[in-house]
Amino acid sequence: MTEYFRSSERAHLRTRTVIASMVGLWLCYFLLTTIRGTIVGLELQTEMLWRRGVVSLAGVGVTFVLWLVLRLFERRALWVKISAALVFALPAAVLIAQVNQTMFSAIEDKFVKEVGKKQGVNIYRDEAGNLLVDVPSVRVPVEGSDGRPVEADGEEEVAATLLIAPAPTGLDKWRQLTDIALGRYFLLLAWASLYLALLAGAQARAAERRAGEFRQAAKAAELRSLRYQVNPHFLFNTLNSLSSMVMTGKTERAEEMIQTISNFYRHSLADDAVSDVALADEFDLQRHYLAIEAVRFPDRLRPEFDLPDELADARIPGMILQPLVENSVKYAVAPVNRPVTVRLSAREEYGRLVVEISDDGPGVPADVPHGFGIGLANVRDRLEARFGKEAAIASGPAPDGYHTIIRVPLVKHG
Repeated sequence: MTEYFRSSERAHLRTRTVIASMVGLWLCYFLLTTIRGTIVGLELQTEMLWRRGVVSLAGVGVTFVLWLVLRLFERRALWVKISAALVFALPAAVLIAQVNQTMFSAIEDKFVKEVGKKQGVNIYRDEAGNLLVDVPSVRVPVEGSDGRPVEADGEEEVAATLLIAPAPTGLDKWRQLTDIALGRYFLLLAWASLYLALLAGAQARAAERRAGEFRQAAKAAELRSLRYQVNPHFLFNTLNSLSSMVMTGKTERAEEMIQTISNFYRHSLADDAVSDVALADEFDLQRHYLAIEAVRFPDRLRPEFDLPDELADARIPGMILQPLVENSVKYAVAPVNRPVTVRLSAREEYGRLVVEISDDGPGVPADVPHGFGIGLANVRDRLEARFGKEAAIASGPAPDGYHTIIRVPLVKHG
């Protein structure tokens, strides 16, 4: 029974699937930020490109660590997993933001100078860290004492240095770090949402597999139970016959019957109770059984078998024909003193296997219900458990005796 429950172990995503989701996320980040920088015309794109790549690789590494933490909550309730993602994504986002700030702070001054150069001004930082700009010198006319401008050669050059932004304080740096971290935080939450969705899908598939295995185990148990019902019933009948022979002194026939019974059980017990067998093997099994009964009714029982070669390897549940053949012997051969033919035949109809068991006996006595008795009910239940609605069985009296017809899907070995 253990083999049916191997997938009941904890369901989780494959590592390569998780890593692929991380790489995909940060690759999208890298491409989108690069495209954005190109569209808005940011300076130093070449130098920023490899730095952005380093930040993306760091993002993959930090996200991997976040996944290792979230794995600890895989079997917890959904709200616990969501809470864990909200909490642990925050320090991860701060770490990525710190890497981002470290990588890009080194080219911040270069970026500012490039912007100033493009605008024709000199932008720089002083030793205190203040951001300054030198306004180009202009010639300003000098006014006389009467307030009127003097001659051109009386003009003087005036230059100015303006403060654009004071040196950032510690609080300013934390604000900048927080701003970057919030962007990365929502990025990590997007990945965590994807991860939890993939995990839920994997767990749902695992639960579906377990349910299928439970159904398979229950079905196998039902098939075994129905199959094992056949053997005691047959054994009871044969032992009664054997006892009658011994009591009447028919020792040679009793010995012959014991040998035939031995061959029958060696054949029948060799098969798995829940597996299908070749139709040729099932017919051979019934040959053994009718040979046993022929010891009891040597002058009355006439077995016939009609199995086309192309159907010899068709699959059918093992010993499915046994109760039907027993009924023919019990109700057709035993009550009369004339020869009775018990015939087993098989044919194909519209892609389905049709097996017929018939006899030319007197039929079922009037005081015996010829509906689904124990034997027929066993066959019906086994067919239903094995094939569901794809199998059918019809049984009843006919003008020339009694017929039972089984229709099942035609499945051949291999």
